Amino acid sequence: MLLLDEPLAALDARSRADARSALRAVLAGFDGPAVLVTHDPLEALTLADRLLVLEHGRVVQEGTPAVVARHPATDYVARLVGLNLYPGVVAAPGTGRVRLDRGGELVAARPDSDGTALGAEGLPVGTRVLVAVDPAAVAVHLQRPEGLSPRNVWPGTVRALELLGNRVRAEVDGTPPALVDLTAPAVAELGLAPGLPVWLALKASEARAYPGSGG
Repeated sequence: MLLLDEPLAALDARSRADARSALRAVLAGFDGPAVLVTHDPLEALTLADRLLVLEHGRVVQEGTPAVVARHPATDYVARLVGLNLYPGVVAAPGTGRVRLDRGGELVAARPDSDGTALGAEGLPVGTRVLVAVDPAAVAVHLQRPEGLSPRNVWPGTVRALELLGNRVRAEVDGTPPALVDLTAPAVAELGLAPGLPVWLALKASEARAYPGSGG
């Protein structure tokens, strides 16, 4: 057995990328079981065949990297893989409407190509679901958008802005709250700043609903 406890934690960003590639080759050629402990989601998603996610000392999710990244089971896991996650209940038959636990509603109609998530339209009323949304799929407007196709439109207030690589992540308070990824030119053009009221828009086809309780 090979046990690696935070093997890349002390490296700078460039060295970590090089070491990650080398470690991937070593693990691929290792015949025995290997256990890698890390707080870095990129390391976990790129190096592991199977993930076991611990939160507050208990296992909250287990599965392949693809399944965990596509269907996070808790807010903690969703943040690790960079998604918004909203627990709720299917509210109406055949509409895709989900009544969210923390207030508000979303229409979620995105199926998975492998059939593991049907979208809320294919689930019975009252089914407990999680709705996963990519921050890049949420659009920001200064006025309520009119004449557009998104079925999800709601107001919010910019809480914070953070530079993440080549994009800016906006944290927006609303019902529901949302993380939104934008380009730096878009942030400048919109004049986004903490405290600014905005409108968010999300296509139903970009909201993926699947059975789950959240946490």
